[in-house]
Amino acid sequence: MKKTWWKESVVYQIYPRSFKDGNGDGSGDLRGIAAKLDYLQWLGVDVLWLCPIFQSPNDDNGYDISDYRAIMAEFGTMADFDELLAQAHRRGLKILLDLVVNHSSDEHAWFVESRKSRDNPYRDFYIWKEGKNGQEPNNWGSAFGGSAWQYDPATAMYYLHCFSKKQPDLNWDNPAVRREVQDIVRWWLDKGVDGFRMDVINLISKDPRFPDGPVAPGKLYADCSLALNGPRVHEYLRELHQNVLSKYDIMTVGETGGVTPAIARDYVAENRAELNMLFHFEHMDLDKDRERLAQKPFRLTELKRILSTWQKDLGDDGWNSLYWNNHDQPRVVSRFGNDQEYWEKSAKMLATCLYLQRGTPYIYQGEEIGMTNMAFETIADYRDIGVLHAYQEEVVQKGRDCQEFLRYQRHFSRDNARTPMQWDDSANAGFSGGTPWIKVNPNYRRINVSAQMTDRESILHYYRRLIKTRKENEVILYGSYDLILADSEEIYAYIRALDKQGLLVVCNFTAQTPLFELPEHIRYSAGQLLIGNYTVTDGPMARFSLRPYECRAYLFSFTEEIYRLK
Repeated sequence: MKKTWWKESVVYQIYPRSFKDGNGDGSGDLRGIAAKLDYLQWLGVDVLWLCPIFQSPNDDNGYDISDYRAIMAEFGTMADFDELLAQAHRRGLKILLDLVVNHSSDEHAWFVESRKSRDNPYRDFYIWKEGKNGQEPNNWGSAFGGSAWQYDPATAMYYLHCFSKKQPDLNWDNPAVRREVQDIVRWWLDKGVDGFRMDVINLISKDPRFPDGPVAPGKLYADCSLALNGPRVHEYLRELHQNVLSKYDIMTVGETGGVTPAIARDYVAENRAELNMLFHFEHMDLDKDRERLAQKPFRLTELKRILSTWQKDLGDDGWNSLYWNNHDQPRVVSRFGNDQEYWEKSAKMLATCLYLQRGTPYIYQGEEIGMTNMAFETIADYRDIGVLHAYQEEVVQKGRDCQEFLRYQRHFSRDNARTPMQWDDSANAGFSGGTPWIKVNPNYRRINVSAQMTDRESILHYYRRLIKTRKENEVILYGSYDLILADSEEIYAYIRALDKQGLLVVCNFTAQTPLFELPEHIRYSAGQLLIGNYTVTDGPMARFSLRPYECRAYLFSFTEEIYRLK
């Protein structure tokens, strides 16, 4: 397997609006990020992924870009970005930007021109269609509700928007669009950025027939995700790689809903020359009942099956992204852990379970201190465009019970991840001296960086040790992965192996005390406890009782020349 810096890195995702306010206006900014670089260096991460910082009218919190070469005014100036980049590089930290090029803002100069007339030179930068019998061109629905087509009376045609109507989809079938995107990417790379996370990148190629899709019961429109993995997506990514990306030593990660490991290999296999790695979402739907708008218990065996399939099927022919949280997902300790009695133990266990697997870890801001979901009380507290659209559709139009709707959002709203970073126990969690753009989680007085910095047994210090442990052990970086005890609904256990060195990881996902027993066919010499979330006295690695949400990782040597699991 080829060794590279991005395989050995740990990424820290920053949602700039909620990370740190540097000027007191209630919104995080670039100067706020710069002020916390020493903290991030101390934590031990290598790469900072910044969610969009480009000029935007903020219909979808920056994922609607109106100028790809300008900084959003509330985040600062280009000079602030240049200083942040220089200061990060001085500390050995790399910067990853969010590339949002499936769509732009409807306020982008291209779209302003495009909608002026049917023969405008920029008309074909976007996807315009005639209606059918007075209706939309097809039955595709927007990810935020309603139709994916918006009628524009100026030219009596519809434009496609797989997300908000203020996010028209770019037409990648137009070579001029692809050249413009390549120029944007080259411009930022020449400035010195170290790579890109590519937003919904497998949506850039649509089926030119624009066929109708199946409509689920109770829905008016087909799921727009049927447009994923279109007919020319690989051609376009290879072109971008060949013309631009391959000229720089960078990392790329694609956001790719609707992929399996087999589909993923076409994006990330080294001989494909497209992307370094991608985000899949299979494990993000285990606890959702979308039809009933309810949370459902997740089965550990199903989580293990999904993660293990990705570990095994990509194998040496690709690379995994390891994440529990991001700006679109609820907090993991509230989701798959226990954010009450076993908050600390379960947060540490979840980190150990995932970040000792093979792949590049992505830690989302606040995850390293165990930040939890936020129980917003009313719809007025929410800022997420997806929640606000769903409220209009489900509660206002369909009459769904408001409290039922809010209970669902308390579990799954994207705003759970977007509450301000909890730095200390001062007003507004030390995030801002002004009024925060979104409410601060009231548990900040107990859960914050300052308190955990002084506590050597805190979640924060555990994350730091875990990151250090990854970097010091090549078996964690490049070893193979094999699941053991696949049928257990309590224990997630696996073995990493490289040459004759092994790593055993055992994690209890319950408040119970199950017994762990290593399968007899695994031959090894005595193991050394590498990291764990409880104090462990000397004892055998092969058999022990686990305490609630306990995790242990043992380093050991195989006694056989060649290691194989049955």
